[in-house]
Amino acid sequence: MHRYEDTPILVTGGAGFIGSELVRQLHELGAVVTVLDNFSSGADANLAELQRVNVVRGDIRDQELVKELVKDQEVIFNLAAFPFIPASYAYPRMTFEVNVTGTLNVLLAATSEIADIKMICHVSTSEVYGTAQYIPMDEKHPLNPHSTYAASKLAADRLCFTLYHEQDLPIVIIRPFNAYGPRETHPYIIPILISQLSRSDILNLGNIESSRDFTYVSDTVRGLLLAGQTLTARGETINLGSNNDIKIKDLTYLIARLKGKTDIEINTDPMRLRPLDVDRLCCSNEKAKKILKWSPQVSLEEGLRHTITWFENNGRKWPWEKRVGKYNLPI
Repeated sequence: MHRYEDTPILVTGGAGFIGSELVRQLHELGAVVTVLDNFSSGADANLAELQRVNVVRGDIRDQELVKELVKDQEVIFNLAAFPFIPASYAYPRMTFEVNVTGTLNVLLAATSEIADIKMICHVSTSEVYGTAQYIPMDEKHPLNPHSTYAASKLAADRLCFTLYHEQDLPIVIIRPFNAYGPRETHPYIIPILISQLSRSDILNLGNIESSRDFTYVSDTVRGLLLAGQTLTARGETINLGSNNDIKIKDLTYLIARLKGKTDIEINTDPMRLRPLDVDRLCCSNEKAKKILKWSPQVSLEEGLRHTITWFENNGRKWPWEKRVGKYNLPI
Protein backbone atom coordinates (compact mmCIF):
# COMPACT_ATOMS: atom_id res chain seq x y z
CA MET A 1 0.00 0.00 0.00
CA HIS A 2 2.72 2.47 1.02
CA ARG A 3 5.92 2.53 -1.04
CA TYR A 4 8.43 3.51 1.62
CA GLU A 5 10.81 0.54 1.70
CA ASP A 6 14.45 1.74 1.81
CA THR A 7 13.31 5.37 1.47
CA PRO A 8 15.33 7.85 3.57
CA ILE A 9 12.85 9.83 5.65
CA LEU A 10 13.22 12.59 8.25
CA VAL A 11 10.55 12.87 10.94
CA THR A 12 10.85 16.02 13.04
CA GLY A 13 9.17 15.58 16.41
CA GLY A 14 9.36 11.82 15.91
CA ALA A 15 9.45 11.00 19.64
CA GLY A 16 6.12 12.73 20.25
CA PHE A 17 2.62 11.29 20.21
CA ILE A 18 1.70 11.31 16.51
CA GLY A 19 5.37 11.38 15.50
CA SER A 20 6.23 8.14 17.29
CA GLU A 21 3.24 6.33 15.77
CA LEU A 22 4.38 7.57 12.36
CA VAL A 23 7.94 6.34 12.99
CA ARG A 24 6.61 2.95 14.10
CA GLN A 25 4.56 2.54 10.92
CA LEU A 26 7.44 3.71 8.71
CA HIS A 27 9.74 1.28 10.52
CA GLU A 28 7.33 -1.58 9.74
CA LEU A 29 7.28 -0.51 6.08
CA GLY A 30 11.08 -0.74 5.86
CA ALA A 31 11.85 2.97 5.59
CA VAL A 32 15.22 4.37 6.64
CA VAL A 33 14.05 6.78 9.34
CA THR A 34 15.88 9.63 11.01
CA VAL A 35 14.14 11.30 13.96
CA LEU A 36 14.93 14.86 15.06
CA ASP A 37 13.56 15.62 18.52
CA ASN A 38 14.75 17.70 21.46
CA PHE A 39 12.71 15.54 23.90
CA SER A 40 11.17 18.56 25.60
CA SER A 41 7.90 16.63 25.44
CA GLY A 42 8.69 13.57 23.34
CA ALA A 43 9.58 10.42 25.25
CA ASP A 44 12.46 7.96 24.84
CA ALA A 45 10.05 5.14 25.65
CA ASN A 46 7.96 5.97 22.59
CA LEU A 47 10.79 4.73 20.34
CA ALA A 48 12.63 2.41 22.71
CA GLU A 49 12.14 -0.89 20.91
CA LEU A 50 12.80 0.41 17.38
CA GLN A 51 16.31 -0.74 16.47
CA ARG A 52 16.69 0.62 12.94
CA VAL A 53 15.84 4.26 13.64
CA ASN A 54 18.48 6.99 13.80
CA VAL A 55 17.47 9.30 16.64
CA VAL A 56 19.13 12.73 16.68
CA ARG A 57 18.71 14.75 19.85
CA GLY A 58 18.51 18.28 18.60
CA ASP A 59 16.27 21.27 18.08
CA ILE A 60 14.35 22.26 14.96
CA ARG A 61 15.45 25.83 15.72
CA ASP A 62 19.07 24.81 15.03
CA GLN A 63 19.34 25.90 11.41
CA GLU A 64 22.66 24.19 10.66
CA LEU A 65 21.61 20.89 12.21
CA VAL A 66 18.36 20.88 10.25
CA LYS A 67 20.19 21.62 7.01
CA GLU A 68 22.64 18.77 7.66
CA LEU A 69 19.83 16.27 8.33
CA VAL A 70 17.63 17.31 5.41
CA LYS A 71 20.27 16.89 2.72
CA ASP A 72 20.16 13.07 2.82
CA GLN A 73 16.36 12.64 2.81
CA GLU A 74 13.72 12.04 0.16
CA VAL A 75 10.63 12.67 2.32
CA ILE A 76 10.18 14.94 5.33
CA PHE A 77 7.35 14.71 7.84
CA ASN A 78 7.39 17.92 9.87
CA LEU A 79 5.70 17.32 13.23
CA ALA A 80 8.08 19.13 15.60
CA ALA A 81 6.07 21.72 17.49
CA PHE A 82 5.38 23.43 20.77
CA PRO A 83 1.87 21.95 20.73
CA PHE A 84 0.06 22.34 24.05
CA ILE A 85 -2.40 25.23 23.87
CA PRO A 86 -2.38 26.23 27.60
CA ALA A 87 1.43 26.25 27.54
CA SER A 88 1.39 28.64 24.58
CA TYR A 89 -0.29 31.23 26.80
CA ALA A 90 2.75 31.19 29.08
CA TYR A 91 5.41 30.85 26.36
CA PRO A 92 4.23 32.79 23.29
CA ARG A 93 7.73 33.61 22.02
CA MET A 94 8.89 30.01 22.25
CA THR A 95 5.67 28.88 20.57
CA PHE A 96 6.43 31.03 17.53
CA GLU A 97 10.14 30.24 17.49
CA VAL A 98 9.51 26.50 17.39
CA ASN A 99 6.38 26.36 15.26
CA VAL A 100 7.20 29.09 12.73
CA THR A 101 10.98 29.57 12.67
CA GLY A 102 11.51 25.83 13.06
CA THR A 103 9.26 25.12 10.09
CA LEU A 104 11.05 27.80 8.07
CA ASN A 105 14.36 26.10 8.85
CA VAL A 106 13.04 22.83 7.41
CA LEU A 107 11.65 24.50 4.30
CA LEU A 108 14.79 26.51 3.57
CA ALA A 109 16.98 23.46 4.10
CA ALA A 110 14.84 21.64 1.55
CA THR A 111 15.54 24.35 -1.04
CA SER A 112 19.29 23.78 -0.73
CA GLU A 113 21.03 22.66 -3.92
CA ILE A 114 22.34 19.58 -2.09
CA ALA A 115 18.83 18.49 -1.06
CA ASP A 116 16.68 16.24 -3.23
CA ILE A 117 13.33 16.24 -1.47
CA LYS A 118 10.43 14.45 -3.16
CA MET A 119 7.76 15.48 -0.62
CA ILE A 120 7.38 17.53 2.54
CA CYS A 121 4.35 16.65 4.65
CA HIS A 122 3.76 19.53 7.05
CA VAL A 123 1.47 18.61 9.94
CA SER A 124 -0.78 21.50 10.93
CA THR A 125 -3.91 21.48 13.12
CA SER A 126 -7.65 21.99 12.94
CA GLU A 127 -7.20 24.71 15.57
CA VAL A 128 -6.35 27.19 12.78
CA TYR A 129 -10.06 27.25 11.87
CA GLY A 130 -11.31 28.36 15.27
CA THR A 131 -14.91 27.58 16.22
CA ALA A 132 -16.97 26.03 13.44
CA GLN A 133 -18.93 28.55 11.39
CA TYR A 134 -20.52 25.69 9.46
CA ILE A 135 -20.55 21.88 9.75
CA PRO A 136 -18.73 19.87 8.56
CA MET A 137 -15.64 22.08 8.25
CA ASP A 138 -13.86 21.76 4.91
CA GLU A 139 -10.53 23.28 3.85
CA LYS A 140 -12.31 26.43 2.64
CA HIS A 141 -13.61 27.16 6.14
CA PRO A 142 -12.56 30.64 7.38
CA LEU A 143 -9.30 30.73 9.34
CA ASN A 144 -9.72 32.23 12.79
CA PRO A 145 -7.14 30.93 15.30
CA HIS A 146 -8.23 31.24 18.94
CA SER A 147 -4.85 30.76 20.65
CA THR A 148 -1.18 31.68 20.33
CA TYR A 149 -0.53 28.07 19.38
CA ALA A 150 -3.13 28.15 16.60
CA ALA A 151 -1.86 31.50 15.33
CA SER A 152 1.68 30.11 15.12
CA LYS A 153 0.52 27.02 13.25
CA LEU A 154 -1.39 29.15 10.76
CA ALA A 155 1.74 31.25 10.20
CA ALA A 156 3.68 28.05 9.47
CA ASP A 157 0.93 26.93 7.07
CA ARG A 158 1.25 30.16 5.12
CA LEU A 159 5.02 29.74 4.90
CA CYS A 160 4.43 26.33 3.36
CA PHE A 161 1.86 27.77 0.97
CA THR A 162 4.04 30.65 -0.19
CA LEU A 163 7.24 28.61 -0.52
CA TYR A 164 5.40 25.98 -2.52
CA HIS A 165 4.56 28.71 -5.05
CA GLU A 166 7.79 30.74 -4.79
CA GLN A 167 10.37 27.93 -4.51
CA ASP A 168 8.45 25.05 -6.11
CA LEU A 169 8.84 23.00 -2.96
CA PRO A 170 6.83 19.75 -3.00
CA ILE A 171 4.65 20.42 0.08
CA VAL A 172 1.34 19.13 1.36
CA ILE A 173 -0.29 20.64 4.45
CA ILE A 174 -2.23 18.17 6.59
CA ARG A 175 -4.67 19.41 9.24
CA PRO A 176 -5.55 16.61 11.68
CA PHE A 177 -8.59 16.96 13.90
CA ASN A 178 -7.91 15.85 17.52
CA ALA A 179 -5.86 12.67 17.26
CA TYR A 180 -5.88 10.41 20.33
CA GLY A 181 -4.45 7.06 21.38
CA PRO A 182 -1.54 5.41 23.20
CA ARG A 183 1.69 7.22 24.13
CA GLU A 184 0.09 10.68 24.39
CA THR A 185 2.76 13.20 25.42
CA HIS A 186 0.49 16.06 26.54
CA PRO A 187 -2.52 16.32 28.88
CA TYR A 188 -5.26 16.60 26.28
CA ILE A 189 -8.83 15.75 27.15
CA ILE A 190 -8.94 12.00 26.45
CA PRO A 191 -5.80 11.09 28.43
CA ILE A 192 -6.92 13.44 31.21
CA LEU A 193 -10.29 11.70 31.39
CA ILE A 194 -8.68 8.26 31.45
CA SER A 195 -6.23 9.36 34.18
CA GLN A 196 -8.84 11.03 36.36
CA LEU A 197 -11.30 8.14 36.03
CA SER A 198 -8.53 5.74 37.05
CA ARG A 199 -8.13 7.64 40.33
CA SER A 200 -11.62 8.77 41.25
CA ASP A 201 -15.29 8.98 40.34
CA ILE A 202 -15.09 12.78 40.77
CA LEU A 203 -13.70 14.66 37.78
CA ASN A 204 -12.40 18.22 37.50
CA LEU A 205 -12.85 19.48 33.95
CA GLY A 206 -13.15 22.68 31.95
CA ASN A 207 -15.71 23.41 29.23
CA ILE A 208 -17.67 20.17 28.87
CA GLU A 209 -20.17 21.70 26.40
CA SER A 210 -17.55 22.11 23.67
CA SER A 211 -17.28 19.37 21.07
CA ARG A 212 -14.41 17.86 19.09
CA ASP A 213 -13.87 15.50 16.16
CA PHE A 214 -11.63 12.67 17.43
CA THR A 215 -9.52 10.43 15.18
CA TYR A 216 -7.55 7.42 16.39
CA VAL A 217 -3.84 8.01 15.93
CA SER A 218 -3.22 5.05 13.63
CA ASP A 219 -5.82 6.45 11.22
CA THR A 220 -4.22 9.90 11.38
CA VAL A 221 -0.81 8.42 10.61
CA ARG A 222 -2.18 6.36 7.74
CA GLY A 223 -3.35 9.65 6.25
CA LEU A 224 0.11 11.16 6.67
CA LEU A 225 1.71 8.15 4.97
CA LEU A 226 -0.65 8.48 2.02
CA ALA A 227 0.04 12.22 1.80
CA GLY A 228 3.78 11.59 1.76
CA GLN A 229 3.56 9.52 -1.41
CA THR A 230 0.65 11.13 -3.30
CA LEU A 231 2.11 13.46 -5.91
CA THR A 232 -1.27 15.03 -6.67
CA ALA A 233 -1.39 16.24 -3.04
CA ARG A 234 1.46 18.70 -3.64
CA GLY A 235 0.34 22.24 -2.94
CA GLU A 236 -2.86 21.07 -1.26
CA THR A 237 -4.22 21.52 2.26
CA ILE A 238 -6.09 18.43 3.46
CA ASN A 239 -8.11 17.74 6.60
CA LEU A 240 -7.97 14.42 8.44
CA GLY A 241 -10.95 13.73 10.67
CA SER A 242 -13.99 11.54 11.17
CA ASN A 243 -16.86 13.82 10.03
CA ASN A 244 -18.38 13.42 13.51
CA ASP A 245 -18.00 15.38 16.72
CA ILE A 246 -18.90 14.63 20.32
CA LYS A 247 -19.42 16.91 23.31
CA ILE A 248 -16.82 16.57 26.04
CA LYS A 249 -19.61 15.82 28.51
CA ASP A 250 -20.79 12.88 26.39
CA LEU A 251 -17.21 11.74 25.84
CA THR A 252 -16.72 11.71 29.62
CA TYR A 253 -19.68 9.41 30.17
CA LEU A 254 -18.59 7.16 27.31
CA ILE A 255 -15.09 6.67 28.75
CA ALA A 256 -16.60 6.15 32.22
CA ARG A 257 -18.82 3.41 30.81
CA LEU A 258 -15.88 1.74 29.08
CA LYS A 259 -14.05 1.76 32.42
CA GLY A 260 -17.04 0.20 34.18
CA LYS A 261 -18.11 3.32 36.07
CA THR A 262 -21.79 4.17 36.26
CA ASP A 263 -21.89 6.95 38.87
CA ILE A 264 -19.51 9.86 38.28
CA GLU A 265 -19.51 13.51 39.30
CA ILE A 266 -18.19 16.31 37.07
CA ASN A 267 -16.96 19.56 38.63
CA THR A 268 -16.01 22.65 36.64
CA ASP A 269 -12.44 23.76 37.35
CA PRO A 270 -11.97 27.46 36.44
CA MET A 271 -8.25 26.78 35.93
CA ARG A 272 -9.16 24.59 32.97
CA LEU A 273 -11.31 27.14 31.15
CA ARG A 274 -9.50 28.69 28.18
CA PRO A 275 -9.55 32.47 27.59
CA LEU A 276 -10.92 32.03 24.05
CA ASP A 277 -12.14 28.49 23.64
CA VAL A 278 -13.07 26.71 20.44
CA ASP A 279 -16.69 25.63 20.89
CA ARG A 280 -16.96 23.12 18.08
CA LEU A 281 -14.75 21.27 15.59
CA CYS A 282 -16.21 18.81 13.09
CA CYS A 283 -14.22 17.76 10.04
CA SER A 284 -15.18 17.33 6.43
CA ASN A 285 -12.86 14.62 5.12
CA GLU A 286 -14.18 14.62 1.55
CA LYS A 287 -10.94 16.04 0.17
CA ALA A 288 -8.89 13.37 1.94
CA LYS A 289 -11.17 10.70 0.47
CA LYS A 290 -10.80 12.15 -3.02
CA ILE A 291 -7.06 12.89 -3.13
CA LEU A 292 -5.58 10.45 -0.62
CA LYS A 293 -8.23 7.71 -0.84
CA TRP A 294 -8.31 7.94 2.97
CA SER A 295 -11.07 7.50 5.50
CA PRO A 296 -10.90 6.55 9.19
CA GLN A 297 -11.19 2.86 10.01
CA VAL A 298 -11.23 2.85 13.83
CA SER A 299 -14.47 3.87 15.55
CA LEU A 300 -14.35 6.18 18.57
CA GLU A 301 -15.39 3.43 20.98
CA GLU A 302 -12.88 0.95 19.56
CA GLY A 303 -10.09 3.53 19.69
CA LEU A 304 -10.94 4.45 23.27
CA ARG A 305 -10.82 0.78 24.26
CA HIS A 306 -7.35 0.44 22.71
CA THR A 307 -6.22 3.60 24.49
CA ILE A 308 -7.55 2.54 27.89
CA THR A 309 -5.93 -0.89 27.52
CA TRP A 310 -2.56 0.68 26.69
CA PHE A 311 -2.84 2.96 29.73
CA GLU A 312 -3.69 0.07 32.04
CA ASN A 313 -0.81 -2.03 30.65
CA ASN A 314 1.78 0.74 30.94
CA GLY A 315 1.79 1.59 34.63
CA ARG A 316 -1.33 3.76 34.48
CA LYS A 317 0.80 6.76 33.58
CA TRP A 318 1.15 8.82 30.43
CA PRO A 319 4.55 10.19 29.34
CA TRP A 320 3.42 13.68 30.36
CA GLU A 321 2.52 12.50 33.88
CA LYS A 322 6.18 11.64 34.38
CA ARG A 323 7.19 15.26 33.65
CA VAL A 324 5.93 16.63 36.96
CA GLY A 325 5.81 20.43 37.01
CA LYS A 326 6.77 20.79 33.35
CA TYR A 327 4.00 23.30 32.62
CA ASN A 328 2.72 23.78 36.18
CA LEU A 329 -0.78 22.96 34.97
CA PRO A 330 -3.51 20.85 36.61
CA ILE A 331 -4.20 17.39 35.27
